[in-house]
Amino acid sequence: MSTDQDVNVTLRGEVELAERAGHLFGQAREEFICAATDLNTWVMPEVREQILASRWEAPPELRVCKLYNAQALATEASERHVLAMAARGVEVRICTTRLRQETIIIDRRVAIMAGPPVQGVRTYTAVRSPDVIESMRTLYWATWESATELAEYRRDRPPALGEESLEILRLLGGGHKDETAARRLGLSLRTYRRRVAEILTLLDADSRFQAGRRAHELGLLN
Repeated sequence: MSTDQDVNVTLRGEVELAERAGHLFGQAREEFICAATDLNTWVMPEVREQILASRWEAPPELRVCKLYNAQALATEASERHVLAMAARGVEVRICTTRLRQETIIIDRRVAIMAGPPVQGVRTYTAVRSPDVIESMRTLYWATWESATELAEYRRDRPPALGEESLEILRLLGGGHKDETAARRLGLSLRTYRRRVAEILTLLDADSRFQAGRRAHELGLLN
């Protein structure tokens, strides 16, 4: 079977992906959909730098959907990142079935599939065959429909708070003033207050009192 190199191209590693296909990430106009086990598959700092350098702005009609396994919420940092995406208007759902084929599809024109890392390096295959892309989209949306919306998935699930965040919650519950709590943790007052705001976001709380109540409901301080 012959391979049309203009249709399917295999790229080795993030650097080559950024060099050969990075521009595609900044050309989405209607639909940008992504399926990934966690946040590590599509790190690609070079791609982000290219997009920022081009001053690309997402058009208002662009729909961005990201489908993840629960591993995307496994750490406090990754959960904050996912919540930040959702706050920017990205639609996020969590799929309990393992997503074996991690894929991005852009405007029905190109799909990029990530292979498993081999000795720390991933290969990425860019596909332009319309029939293949449409089949992939069909599978994607079928999985999307059976997945759970991010807010619903997180509703009764405690966030993966680190020890520092748990200590901040304890200090808040103990009625310590911000200045005192910041000194105890070795943080600047500004950093401490930023960390408190991040914890409130993770707990879907509008106030410190509500955050404390949510923490007890979720068993974080028991």
